[in-house]
Amino acid sequence: MSSMGAHVDQTDPVAEAQARDAQLSQFFLGDPQSYKKPEVRYAGGAEALKTAAEAAGVALYVHAPYRINVASTNNRIRIPSRKLLEQTMQAAAGIGAAGVIVHGGHVTEADDPQVGFDNWRKAVERIEMPVPMLIENTAGGENAMARRLDRIAMLWEHVGGINDNLGFCLDTCHAHAGGLELTGLVDKILGITGRIDLIHANDSRDAFDSGADRHTNLGKGHCDPVGLAEAALSSGAPIVVETPGGLEGQVADLEWLRSRE
Repeated sequence: MSSMGAHVDQTDPVAEAQARDAQLSQFFLGDPQSYKKPEVRYAGGAEALKTAAEAAGVALYVHAPYRINVASTNNRIRIPSRKLLEQTMQAAAGIGAAGVIVHGGHVTEADDPQVGFDNWRKAVERIEMPVPMLIENTAGGENAMARRLDRIAMLWEHVGGINDNLGFCLDTCHAHAGGLELTGLVDKILGITGRIDLIHANDSRDAFDSGADRHTNLGKGHCDPVGLAEAALSSGAPIVVETPGGLEGQVADLEWLRSRE
Protein backbone atom coordinates (compact mmCIF):
# COMPACT_ATOMS: atom_id res chain seq x y z
CA MET A 1 0.00 0.00 0.00
CA SER A 2 1.36 3.40 -0.98
CA SER A 3 1.98 6.01 1.71
CA MET A 4 -0.38 8.94 1.17
CA GLY A 5 -1.09 12.43 2.39
CA ALA A 6 -2.05 15.91 1.29
CA HIS A 7 -0.73 19.40 0.65
CA VAL A 8 -1.52 21.24 3.90
CA ASP A 9 -0.87 24.43 5.81
CA GLN A 10 2.62 24.43 7.28
CA THR A 11 1.65 25.54 10.80
CA ASP A 12 1.38 21.93 12.04
CA PRO A 13 1.83 19.44 9.20
CA VAL A 14 2.09 16.52 11.63
CA ALA A 15 -1.37 17.22 13.05
CA GLU A 16 -2.68 17.74 9.51
CA ALA A 17 -1.42 14.27 8.51
CA GLN A 18 -2.97 12.69 11.59
CA ALA A 19 -6.32 14.37 10.90
CA ARG A 20 -6.29 12.75 7.46
CA ASP A 21 -5.12 9.33 8.71
CA ALA A 22 -2.14 9.97 6.45
CA GLN A 23 1.52 9.02 6.49
CA LEU A 24 2.89 12.24 5.02
CA SER A 25 2.30 15.95 4.54
CA GLN A 26 3.48 18.39 1.88
CA PHE A 27 3.61 22.13 2.48
CA PHE A 28 5.34 25.40 1.61
CA LEU A 29 8.01 26.95 3.84
CA GLY A 30 6.96 30.57 3.60
CA ASP A 31 5.28 32.45 0.74
CA PRO A 32 4.98 30.38 -2.47
CA GLN A 33 4.58 33.52 -4.58
CA SER A 34 7.72 35.42 -3.52
CA TYR A 35 11.51 35.18 -3.48
CA LYS A 36 11.63 35.64 0.30
CA LYS A 37 13.75 33.06 2.06
CA PRO A 38 12.05 29.99 3.56
CA GLU A 39 10.38 30.27 6.94
CA VAL A 40 9.46 27.46 9.36
CA ARG A 41 6.27 28.47 11.15
CA TYR A 42 5.91 25.38 13.34
CA ALA A 43 5.89 26.21 17.06
CA GLY A 44 9.36 25.50 18.37
CA GLY A 45 11.00 25.79 14.97
CA ALA A 46 12.71 23.38 12.61
CA GLU A 47 14.18 20.98 15.15
CA ALA A 48 10.88 20.65 16.99
CA LEU A 49 9.06 19.89 13.74
CA LYS A 50 11.67 17.28 12.77
CA THR A 51 11.35 15.60 16.18
CA ALA A 52 7.54 15.65 16.12
CA ALA A 53 7.37 14.21 12.61
CA GLU A 54 9.81 11.42 13.42
CA ALA A 55 7.93 10.55 16.61
CA ALA A 56 4.61 10.40 14.71
CA GLY A 57 6.05 8.51 11.74
CA VAL A 58 4.99 11.30 9.35
CA ALA A 59 7.14 12.03 6.30
CA LEU A 60 7.48 15.71 5.37
CA TYR A 61 7.70 17.02 1.81
CA VAL A 62 8.43 20.66 0.97
CA HIS A 63 7.05 22.25 -2.20
CA ALA A 64 9.40 24.94 -3.44
CA PRO A 65 7.89 28.35 -4.24
CA TYR A 66 6.13 28.74 -7.59
CA ARG A 67 8.33 31.73 -8.49
CA ILE A 68 11.36 29.49 -8.96
CA ASN A 69 12.40 29.04 -12.59
CA VAL A 70 16.03 27.97 -12.80
CA ALA A 71 15.67 27.36 -16.55
CA SER A 72 15.02 31.03 -17.33
CA THR A 73 17.34 32.95 -19.64
CA ASN A 74 16.53 36.11 -17.63
CA ASN A 75 19.23 36.70 -14.99
CA ARG A 76 16.76 38.56 -12.77
CA ILE A 77 14.65 35.39 -12.59
CA ARG A 78 17.23 32.60 -12.82
CA ILE A 79 19.73 33.89 -10.23
CA PRO A 80 17.22 34.53 -7.41
CA SER A 81 15.47 31.29 -8.36
CA ARG A 82 18.64 29.28 -7.91
CA LYS A 83 19.39 31.01 -4.61
CA LEU A 84 15.88 30.40 -3.29
CA LEU A 85 15.93 26.77 -4.37
CA GLU A 86 19.22 26.26 -2.53
CA GLN A 87 17.80 27.97 0.58
CA THR A 88 14.70 25.77 0.35
CA MET A 89 16.85 22.64 0.13
CA GLN A 90 18.76 23.63 3.25
CA ALA A 91 15.60 24.53 5.17
CA ALA A 92 14.03 21.22 4.15
CA ALA A 93 17.07 19.37 5.45
CA GLY A 94 16.66 21.21 8.75
CA ILE A 95 13.21 19.68 9.27
CA GLY A 96 14.28 16.24 8.08
CA ALA A 97 12.19 16.45 4.90
CA ALA A 98 11.91 13.48 2.56
CA GLY A 99 12.21 15.75 -0.46
CA VAL A 100 11.74 19.14 -2.11
CA ILE A 101 9.45 19.40 -5.14
CA VAL A 102 10.25 22.04 -7.76
CA HIS A 103 8.52 22.79 -11.06
CA GLY A 104 10.45 22.18 -14.27
CA GLY A 105 10.14 25.80 -15.36
CA HIS A 106 10.30 27.24 -18.87
CA VAL A 107 12.00 29.61 -21.26
CA THR A 108 10.23 32.18 -23.41
CA GLU A 109 8.88 31.33 -26.85
CA ALA A 110 11.76 33.27 -28.42
CA ASP A 111 14.40 31.28 -26.51
CA ASP A 112 16.28 28.18 -27.56
CA PRO A 113 15.10 25.47 -25.13
CA GLN A 114 18.65 24.11 -25.11
CA VAL A 115 19.64 27.10 -22.98
CA GLY A 116 16.96 26.16 -20.43
CA PHE A 117 18.26 22.59 -20.22
CA ASP A 118 21.81 23.89 -19.80
CA ASN A 119 20.64 26.18 -17.00
CA TRP A 120 19.02 23.22 -15.27
CA ARG A 121 22.26 21.24 -15.56
CA LYS A 122 24.23 24.10 -13.99
CA ALA A 123 21.70 24.34 -11.15
CA VAL A 124 21.84 20.61 -10.43
CA GLU A 125 25.65 20.68 -10.51
CA ARG A 126 25.92 23.64 -8.13
CA ILE A 127 23.08 23.25 -5.64
CA GLU A 128 23.76 21.06 -2.62
CA MET A 129 21.17 18.31 -2.19
CA PRO A 130 21.10 17.21 1.45
CA VAL A 131 17.60 15.90 0.68
CA PRO A 132 16.14 14.71 -2.65
CA MET A 133 15.22 17.40 -5.20
CA LEU A 134 12.21 16.22 -7.22
CA ILE A 135 11.54 17.93 -10.56
CA GLU A 136 7.81 18.06 -11.31
CA ASN A 137 6.17 17.93 -14.74
CA THR A 138 4.13 21.03 -15.58
CA ALA A 139 0.87 21.66 -17.40
CA GLY A 140 1.39 24.72 -19.55
CA GLY A 141 3.72 26.58 -21.86
CA GLU A 142 4.93 25.55 -25.29
CA ASN A 143 8.55 26.13 -24.24
CA ALA A 144 8.33 24.32 -20.91
CA MET A 145 11.16 22.08 -19.75
CA ALA A 146 8.97 19.30 -18.36
CA ARG A 147 5.57 19.34 -20.06
CA ARG A 148 5.93 16.93 -23.01
CA LEU A 149 7.68 13.58 -22.88
CA ASP A 150 10.29 14.63 -25.42
CA ARG A 151 11.22 17.63 -23.27
CA ILE A 152 11.39 15.54 -20.10
CA ALA A 153 13.74 13.22 -21.99
CA MET A 154 15.90 16.16 -23.07
CA LEU A 155 15.95 17.50 -19.52
CA TRP A 156 17.05 14.12 -18.17
CA GLU A 157 19.79 13.90 -20.79
CA HIS A 158 21.21 17.02 -19.15
CA VAL A 159 20.60 16.37 -15.44
CA GLY A 160 20.25 12.61 -15.07
CA GLY A 161 23.13 10.90 -13.28
CA ILE A 162 24.65 14.08 -11.84
CA ASN A 163 23.30 13.53 -8.32
CA ASP A 164 21.59 10.45 -6.88
CA ASN A 165 19.34 12.79 -4.89
CA LEU A 166 17.77 14.20 -8.07
CA GLY A 167 14.40 12.60 -8.77
CA PHE A 168 11.04 13.07 -10.44
CA CYS A 169 7.55 14.00 -9.24
CA LEU A 170 4.64 13.05 -11.53
CA ASP A 171 1.54 15.25 -11.33
CA THR A 172 -1.55 13.68 -12.91
CA CYS A 173 -3.44 16.96 -13.46
CA HIS A 174 -0.38 18.54 -15.07
CA ALA A 175 0.09 15.49 -17.28
CA HIS A 176 -3.54 15.47 -18.47
CA ALA A 177 -3.64 19.25 -19.03
CA GLY A 178 -0.19 19.07 -20.61
CA GLY A 179 -1.31 16.58 -23.25
CA LEU A 180 -0.04 13.30 -21.77
CA GLU A 181 -2.34 10.26 -21.67
CA LEU A 182 -2.46 8.92 -18.11
CA THR A 183 -2.85 5.28 -19.11
CA GLY A 184 0.62 3.84 -19.56
CA LEU A 185 2.31 7.09 -18.51
CA VAL A 186 4.17 5.68 -15.52
CA ASP A 187 6.06 3.20 -17.69
CA LYS A 188 6.91 5.96 -20.19
CA ILE A 189 8.26 8.23 -17.44
CA LEU A 190 10.25 5.39 -15.88
CA GLY A 191 11.69 4.67 -19.32
CA ILE A 192 13.00 8.25 -19.42
CA THR A 193 14.02 9.02 -15.82
CA GLY A 194 14.42 5.54 -14.34
CA ARG A 195 12.52 6.70 -11.25
CA ILE A 196 9.35 8.28 -9.91
CA ASP A 197 9.87 9.47 -6.35
CA LEU A 198 6.50 11.11 -5.64
CA ILE A 199 3.04 11.32 -7.17
CA HIS A 200 0.80 14.38 -7.10
CA ALA A 201 -2.64 12.80 -7.53
CA ASN A 202 -4.96 15.51 -8.80
CA ASP A 203 -7.93 15.61 -11.15
CA SER A 204 -8.09 18.38 -13.76
CA ARG A 205 -10.77 21.06 -13.99
CA ASP A 206 -9.85 21.54 -17.63
CA ALA A 207 -9.77 19.47 -20.80
CA PHE A 208 -6.95 17.32 -22.13
CA ASP A 209 -3.98 19.33 -23.48
CA SER A 210 -5.58 22.60 -22.31
CA GLY A 211 -2.35 23.77 -20.70
CA ALA A 212 -4.32 24.89 -17.63
CA ASP A 213 -2.98 23.99 -14.17
CA ARG A 214 -6.23 23.83 -12.19
CA HIS A 215 -6.75 20.95 -9.81
CA THR A 216 -10.02 19.44 -8.67
CA ASN A 217 -11.08 16.51 -6.53
CA LEU A 218 -10.53 12.97 -7.76
CA GLY A 219 -13.29 11.68 -9.97
CA LYS A 220 -14.78 15.18 -10.34
CA GLY A 221 -12.76 16.50 -13.28
CA HIS A 222 -11.74 15.72 -16.84
CA CYS A 223 -9.16 13.01 -16.11
CA ASP A 224 -10.12 9.46 -17.04
CA PRO A 225 -10.64 7.89 -13.59
CA VAL A 226 -9.12 4.56 -14.61
CA GLY A 227 -6.03 6.25 -16.03
CA LEU A 228 -5.80 8.58 -13.03
CA ALA A 229 -5.88 5.69 -10.58
CA GLU A 230 -3.31 3.76 -12.62
CA ALA A 231 -0.93 6.71 -12.86
CA ALA A 232 -1.28 7.45 -9.15
CA LEU A 233 -0.91 3.92 -7.83
CA SER A 234 1.13 1.82 -10.25
CA SER A 235 4.58 3.22 -9.47
CA GLY A 236 4.31 2.50 -5.76
CA ALA A 237 5.68 5.98 -4.99
CA PRO A 238 4.30 8.03 -2.08
CA ILE A 239 1.21 10.07 -3.05
CA VAL A 240 0.17 13.65 -2.28
CA VAL A 241 -3.27 15.02 -3.11
CA GLU A 242 -3.22 18.76 -3.82
CA THR A 243 -6.97 19.12 -4.05
CA PRO A 244 -9.59 21.59 -2.79
CA GLY A 245 -12.22 21.10 -0.11
CA GLY A 246 -9.97 21.29 2.92
CA LEU A 247 -9.87 18.35 5.32
CA GLU A 248 -13.15 16.86 4.13
CA GLY A 249 -12.31 17.06 0.43
CA GLN A 250 -8.83 15.63 0.87
CA VAL A 251 -9.99 12.79 3.13
CA ALA A 252 -12.49 11.82 0.42
CA ASP A 253 -9.74 11.93 -2.22
CA LEU A 254 -7.42 9.74 -0.15
CA GLU A 255 -10.27 7.28 0.31
CA TRP A 256 -10.90 7.36 -3.45
CA LEU A 257 -7.30 6.25 -3.97
CA ARG A 258 -7.27 3.63 -1.22
CA SER A 259 -10.43 2.03 -2.60
CA ARG A 260 -8.63 1.52 -5.93
CA GLU A 261 -5.37 0.02 -4.64
